Parts: sequence; C-alpha cells; structure tokens
Amino acid sequence: MTLPTYFIPHGAGPCFFMDWSRGGAHTWDSTAGFLKGLIAGLPERPKAILVVSGHWEEQAFTVGSAERPELIFDYYGFPEHTYQLTFPAPGAPALAARVRALLEGAGLPAAQDSRRGWDHGVFIPLKLVTPDAESPVVQLSLQASLDPALHLAAGRALAPLRDEGVLIVGSGMSWHNMRGFSPAFTDKSEAFADWLDEAVREPRKREAALARWADAPFAREAHPREEHFAPLFVAAGAAPGEPGREAFRDIAMDVAISAFEFGGHKG
Repeated sequence: MTLPTYFIPHGAGPCFFMDWSRGGAHTWDSTAGFLKGLIAGLPERPKAILVVSGHWEEQAFTVGSAERPELIFDYYGFPEHTYQLTFPAPGAPALAARVRALLEGAGLPAAQDSRRGWDHGVFIPLKLVTPDAESPVVQLSLQASLDPALHLAAGRALAPLRDEGVLIVGSGMSWHNMRGFSPAFTDKSEAFADWLDEAVREPRKREAALARWADAPFAREAHPREEHFAPLFVAAGAAPGEPGREAFRDIAMDVAISAFEFGGHKG
C-alpha cells in the first residue's frame, strides 16, 4: 500500500488548545476537524510519520534521531497552560538513518541530530492527527536556502518511504504573513489559494509551477519569507508523476488557508 503525502496548516502557535478571541471562538475549528480526520482517511494506519516543519532550518537537510524527543515550545505570549502540553510519541532512530541515507543517495546534503526535540510545527498538529501518540515520529529540517528545486528533489528522494508505511507530512501554512491577517488580505489570500490549487493538480506541470511560485498572484504577500511554504515542496516532490489536490480550505483570521494531498490512495 502506497500512502499519500500531505501539506497541512499547523495554525497559529497552540491555537487548537486555547480559547481564541480574534476571529471568534471557533476560528480554528474547521482546521482542527480536518487534522483530526487525517489518519481515518488513509488506506491504512501509518507505521511512522515523517514531518517537515517550517520551524527548523539547517545548512544540510537534518533529521532528528532522538529516541524520545522533548518538545520545543517555540511560541511566545500564549496562555501558561499551552506550555504544559505533552506529546509522548516515540522517535524512530532507524527511520531517521533511512531518511538520511535516501537523501545522501540522491546527492543531497544530509545530517542527523540526536538531541533536538520537536518544535510546535510537529507536536501541535500531531496532537490532533494522532492523539494517542502511538505512531513513531521523525522530524526533518528544511535546507536554509529554501530553494524550491532542492526541496522538491528531497521529496523525490524520500518517495520510497511511502511504500514502507511512512506518512510524509509538510507542516506549515499556505498563507504566512504576520502583518497580513486582516480583511484587507482576504481576497488576495483567496487568489493565491486558487493559484496554488491549480498549480498542484497536474503532475507534469507542478514542479515547474512551484519552482516559480513567487510569480503567483500576491505570492510575496502570502509569504514574505517562504519557510512556511517550503514544506509543501517536499510533500509534492514525494509524489512524482501523481496528481495533487486541495484537501481542505477555510478562512481563518480573515485569510484563506489550505491543505493539500499528493498521490491519493493507491493499492
């Protein structure tokens, strides 16, 4: 069984685990519902999850290999209880070594880190995706250049993991402009979301379109810096020649946010 890959929105800090005032108390309910249903929608439960988060950058693609990663509370100014959250899923050193070997085998710069924990781009959405915390989890960094072609290539290198029961997840945001969450940006975010929906669909054109993403409508307003967009490149690259689709869209904090599935369900 070949698993699909995903690019998911991980929200704003610990937004799913607090009362939310801006935009209304139910601002993140739809996104939370999508994340909660992700595993149930798969053809089989994954043996492990590999997450590429927009909150970790290194000079080489670096894979976390700790057996029991700690949590990195890399958000600021939120209620005290959100710094007491837990996510006791195990790491997977053997999978980490496999990830590094695949990247190096493709001629990509790769390294391992046995000490780094999981940032909130990992544990916040996964607390919803897999609340039992039973599935082993491995985190992979972005490469600091954020080059689309390099990250698409990393995804292609990691594609064999899909046949090994590993769910590949890019965790970021399809719109990530800290000054661009207001009604003034709603239409612009919808235009960017429409472009992205179209860009991911056709596998023969997808990589070229994503490589030129900065030419999309309102692209630099969506991503003044693309660290929260780059995880999508890895997820898309891991499904070469297979269609993509917008799996979820909502308006949160006045802007459109989307999730994408690549590869679909194959037997």
